[in-house]
Amino acid sequence: MNEETKKQLDQIGDIVDAKIEKAFNSAQDNAKGEVETSLKSEISNLTNEYNEKFEAANKRMDAIEIESQKTLSGVTPKSFHSSVEEALKSGSLDAMLKGNSNAAKIELKAVADMSMAANFTGVIAGETIVPDFKFDPSRSTHIRTMIPNGSTDAQTIRFVKETGSEGAAAATAQGSAVGQLDFDLAATSVNVEKIGTFLRVTEEMLADTPQMTSYLSARVPSKVLDVEDTEIISGDGSSPNLDGLLTDGLAFTTSSGGLFYQSVESANEFDVIVVALNQLALNNYQADTILMNPTDFHKIVLLKSTANEYLRNQIIQGIQPAINGVPIKLNTAMPNGKFLVGNLQVATQLWVRDGLALEFSREDSTNFRDGFVTVRAQERVALTNYQPNAIIQGTFSTAKTALETA
Repeated sequence: MNEETKKQLDQIGDIVDAKIEKAFNSAQDNAKGEVETSLKSEISNLTNEYNEKFEAANKRMDAIEIESQKTLSGVTPKSFHSSVEEALKSGSLDAMLKGNSNAAKIELKAVADMSMAANFTGVIAGETIVPDFKFDPSRSTHIRTMIPNGSTDAQTIRFVKETGSEGAAAATAQGSAVGQLDFDLAATSVNVEKIGTFLRVTEEMLADTPQMTSYLSARVPSKVLDVEDTEIISGDGSSPNLDGLLTDGLAFTTSSGGLFYQSVESANEFDVIVVALNQLALNNYQADTILMNPTDFHKIVLLKSTANEYLRNQIIQGIQPAINGVPIKLNTAMPNGKFLVGNLQVATQLWVRDGLALEFSREDSTNFRDGFVTVRAQERVALTNYQPNAIIQGTFSTAKTALETA
């Protein structure tokens, strides 16, 4: 039975107890010898009345439940328990319980279908949280891995470079003076430059987010290395930029003095690389690297002969693609449409003054007061291009135009 109904019946019981007490006192005052007999009779009558009402209330409740089930068959109702509880709170059963009515009416409100969007508040359905962070990868290979590296404890890197020569050696007859020769040498220097970045995160973000520290340790340094790649390839040499390989390297010959000028029918990217290898070889350098953007490489892979046959067999030799035996290196730091052919092991060198480091510190501005941590990644490096003639660089479109037959 509902607790509220029990409460109301208890109230009836209290009334019965009060009447018993009153009857008892009245009997005691008026007829002491009849007290026990009158009391027994009164108690018996009132108890029977209480039991009859209690049983009647139970029967009415059962009848209401049966009628509600019949009425709401085929409908999705709220529970009977909650409906009766609501009716009791509103006083719908008071008249019936007091014996003033033979029935009680309970109205049940129509309900709607349940859905997660309409009926859920907060995170109720189960969730599976994948433990690590997902992100697009950084470059798999950085330009620094393609060239020699060195370390320094200085601010400036200085080296001596030959800038020219006069005279020549020559075959000489007996008794004649040999030819005279001299060289011009110049001291060349480059400064160490700084590349870096920073970000600020709250202490709570670092402490409460799993793997946040390891995520930052992987992502932030990669952004610095991406900039380093761009500087090594395309830096204009104006501080704080490095002297890039494309800036210092020897330009592909597009003038009429070129040996292959307007001599290649239907010139394409593959032809350009072959001619660049030749130009490098004429400078007495043995190429060890062909560097280009992935898009330009795949254009070459798609090249076909006049018989509509792919020329890729001239390029792909095993896992490492190569042209004339020279490895092709692909890197997105290389601008699309540009190419570089060189003997990089002798042409250039990267110097590291301070290696790439990731630091976490509260000693920045108002970090300590505001609860922030500054994350900084930086390095100090220099690039020395010893032999610019060991690099041939250019633009595919310009080079093809120079090679194409008139």
